[in-house]
Amino acid sequence: MNNKAIVLDANILIRAVLGKRVLELILMNASTVKFFAADVAYADARKHLPPLLEKRGVESAVAMKVLDSLECIVQPIDLELYVGMQQQALRRIAIRDADDWPVLACSMLIGCPVWTEDADFFGTGVATWTSDRVELYFAE
Repeated sequence: MNNKAIVLDANILIRAVLGKRVLELILMNASTVKFFAADVAYADARKHLPPLLEKRGVESAVAMKVLDSLECIVQPIDLELYVGMQQQALRRIAIRDADDWPVLACSMLIGCPVWTEDADFFGTGVATWTSDRVELYFAE
């Protein structure tokens, strides 16, 4: 049994709904990797997806069900669990994007990397994987 874990940023949740590759990566590795996301990452995805879906002419209700179904695999982490890491996370990321502190705090709490397409996480002291490289982490 593999004990790998990774925290997903909101942009990865959005990519899982809009595209095929990210969703495939999650589903293919769900038996060996524990996937997590800060509760606010789900909230951000729910906020940003409808206009993106509208631009693409995609039925919003169906796509949002995909996001909802991800919660069975990508476990949301409630604020009360990671809020204790807020100050430490802000010290590491505030200069780049203070709004990203919950994702970083979850990563620090669990002791695992972040999967993101956001360069703001680089240099924060946690491993950061992008979609084009995350398979290397899963395969280690």
